[in-house]
Amino acid sequence: MGDHHDTISVPNDETIRLGDIRNKLMIGGYGVGLAAMVVALLLGMFAQDQLRHFFFAYLTSYLFFLSISLGALGFLALQHLTRAGWSASVRRITEVIAMTLGPMALLFLPILFSVLSGSSVLFEWNDAELAASDHLLAGKEPYLNSTFFAIRAVIYFGVWIAAAWYFLSQSTAQDESGDPKLTLRMENKSPLVVAAFALTVTFASIDWAMSLDWKWFSTMFGVYFFAGAMVSFFSFTLICCATLQSWGKLRDVITVERYHDLSKFIFGFVLFWGYIAFSQYLLYWYGNIPEETVWYLVRQNDAWRSVSLVLLFGQFIIPFLGTMSRAVRRNKALMVGWAIFLLVMHWVDMFWLVMPQYSPEKLPLGWMELACLIGLGGFFIGNIAWIAAERRLLAIRDPRLPESLALKNM
Repeated sequence: MGDHHDTISVPNDETIRLGDIRNKLMIGGYGVGLAAMVVALLLGMFAQDQLRHFFFAYLTSYLFFLSISLGALGFLALQHLTRAGWSASVRRITEVIAMTLGPMALLFLPILFSVLSGSSVLFEWNDAELAASDHLLAGKEPYLNSTFFAIRAVIYFGVWIAAAWYFLSQSTAQDESGDPKLTLRMENKSPLVVAAFALTVTFASIDWAMSLDWKWFSTMFGVYFFAGAMVSFFSFTLICCATLQSWGKLRDVITVERYHDLSKFIFGFVLFWGYIAFSQYLLYWYGNIPEETVWYLVRQNDAWRSVSLVLLFGQFIIPFLGTMSRAVRRNKALMVGWAIFLLVMHWVDMFWLVMPQYSPEKLPLGWMELACLIGLGGFFIGNIAWIAAERRLLAIRDPRLPESLALKNM
């Protein structure tokens, strides 16, 4: 593997940097995000429920955006592990998205401080009186306690941020040096990153989503969360590529072949998500043990049954059939539409995981949820623009870039 920098035509530097767009995205994203979060907080205070609705709505949208960042990190590690060449032209965009895990750590602080303060508004297991009186919760107390919860969160974010920063820093250093050994170093580190990623994402999803109902458990929950994260990541990345090209960036670099590749992954993970969701449900349906089925029973009552059906058709059956065709997967405009649709469905999925614990009898879908979604979304876009900074949006001296630019789907 040598330095192919001289064998490819490097695009005009202006077309592979955000340039003036960066400041507009930062100001707009952070401005809208801050305004929306202020609205959400005011709505929460006026509700006079100790901000309970606010925290549940915040967690829903937080997990939505966190899953995109985690999907990017998992994708990076897997691409280096398999020494993939096709993705080199979109790898820098992925590295930037993964690095948003740094700011996401800061946005986790409201949840962390709530738990450390002893509040059980979000996590019922944090109620000291309940823990003292319930023998089942007392048995889980060595794991479900505020101190260990905080320690685990620090470990998760420490691993994620270190891995994301390593990939981004090595890749950008290669832009200047052209040293192919940097790629080899990333490939050699990737098995460790993949193993750490699998463990941390599994336990983070257990801590921050599954433990909302501390009586329920599932050995497949981490894989379920991972599958949804990959659907959302590939959808978001495809939208980013199309948006950048509409602004005159990367037009000769991200071709219809790369859109086809991203679309194949969207199709594949839609199928994988459906398989995992069905497999998890089947285990509890077949076992039919009351304490295990109660989690699903809440989601099958009159209020939540409609959301469950929306997920069945909207996150699996309809997009599976809609993105099956090669012609669709090679049509950028159509796939952008499908990507937006799947992002909406992924948010519904996070809503379905989190909010029944807040309101099992009716759908709490209103201004609070919208304000938190817009608020965290604004911060997310602002963070991407901030991290992109003056960096190139293309790893111009990645030794696998010529392979990516030349590769065509059969």
